[in-house]
Amino acid sequence: MPTCLSSVSDRESQTSLVSKLTKSYYQDDQQAKFMHLQAEVDSLLQQLESLNHQRLAATSEKE
Repeated sequence: MPTCLSSVSDRESQTSLVSKLTKSYYQDDQQAKFMHLQAEVDSLLQQLESLNHQRLAATSEKE
């Protein structure tokens, strides 16, 4: 089962690959919008993983 850290690392690798692949397929304005949305997704994923870590830590403290 992958850990949260590996999924962030995997996501960064995917982001890098997608960035390289999409540069030639999108116009500049579409590329900028795409990259902005991708950055938002990455940020939300990190927030979600942080909240998950906090929840797991709180659960561990109660036990």
